[in-house]
Amino acid sequence: MKFKYALNEIPPLGHLLLFGIQWLAIIVPIILIMGTAVTSLHPSGIGEQVIYIQRLFFVVAVAIFSQVIWGHRLPVIIGPATVFLVGMAAGGKGNLEAIYTSILLGGLILTAVSITGLFAHLKKLFTSTVVAVILILVALTLTPMILNLITAPTNQASSFANLCFFFVMVFSMFIASKYLRGLWKSTLIFWAILGGTLAYFLIFPQSPLPTNDLPIVANFWQGLTPSFVFDSGVFLSFLICFLALSVNDLGSIQGVDELIKPDNMETRITKGVTVTGLVNVLSGFLGVIGSVNFSFSSGVIIASGAASRYTLIPTSIGLFALSFLPKTIAILGSIPSVVIGSSMVYLMCSQIAGGLQVALSQKYKFDYGLIIGLPLILGVIISYLPPDIIDTFPPVLKPVLGNGFVVGVIAVLIMEHLVFRQKH
Repeated sequence: MKFKYALNEIPPLGHLLLFGIQWLAIIVPIILIMGTAVTSLHPSGIGEQVIYIQRLFFVVAVAIFSQVIWGHRLPVIIGPATVFLVGMAAGGKGNLEAIYTSILLGGLILTAVSITGLFAHLKKLFTSTVVAVILILVALTLTPMILNLITAPTNQASSFANLCFFFVMVFSMFIASKYLRGLWKSTLIFWAILGGTLAYFLIFPQSPLPTNDLPIVANFWQGLTPSFVFDSGVFLSFLICFLALSVNDLGSIQGVDELIKPDNMETRITKGVTVTGLVNVLSGFLGVIGSVNFSFSSGVIIASGAASRYTLIPTSIGLFALSFLPKTIAILGSIPSVVIGSSMVYLMCSQIAGGLQVALSQKYKFDYGLIIGLPLILGVIISYLPPDIIDTFPPVLKPVLGNGFVVGVIAVLIMEHLVFRQKH
């Protein structure tokens, strides 16, 4: 495929800024969605929420710049990892320090595994069936949290009114996705959040989030007091999440490889996964959710016709600037929870579609259905277990057996490599 600008070609300044803003319009809503979703699990107010999102902007800015210059050196966008949201939701508010310690340690392990070449051996565990289940599990096991976002009542709207708004917004997004093309389709999440927020405030008039007490410019490390707490159960749970993250990272890099055919792919993969590990170490230190390379980058490259990695440099600069603008972030983050939940449903449906595409690309056998079916059922059942039942689990096992995603991943590995083991 022929592109306007090749991998190592620097576009003219005007085009460089235009493509950078395009990437920015795609990643900013995702950071806001994930940041708001994570801080809903934190016992914090609007000030703490804004500081958290400031740190998240900074981490993603560092991740993008590092990958483009030193890592895989490909036009791949990086952002908060949805798979970690599953682990955080299961960990609860009482284990925040243990959660971020586990992200830091997991990043160190991923870095070491990548540098030493052990990652090549771990890749063999993740067959297409395992990858398909992981993609679908992420979506299904987030449904309890998404349900809370959708049905949370406000002073202006009841749970039923929010549910009605949700149905209209989700179906509108899918209709728009069918008919939009090119850049408009690539930035659909951005326009959906903008339009959904305006529509919600028009239908249910309310005051925006208070921003008068927030400074225009401020650093993001205010109040940062890193505290490291090791919890073996939480750590094991996040170790499984890191296995899934590494597969996602690898798939995203290889997806762009299939598109633009760069040289030295083995080196690019090693450096790319290594940088991802180091970025997650930084995330754990700053106390924010970890990051991963996004698989939809190929679609954005095709839509824009620009394969230059340098188009992401203005994006990283823009994110870096936003990390010092708390009032701007508060305004951008004045998104009703139902709009966040609706956007996440759209993203998770895309995740399920990707998983099914991976699963059905192989010649179908009945055993494949069993291998995929049991982990999905177990994952959903565990995700909806009442808290009083989960509280009866041994403390060490609670983060593992009480996490639907982790139980599902363990189940698919057992089904694929033990119960229905085949010679590949």
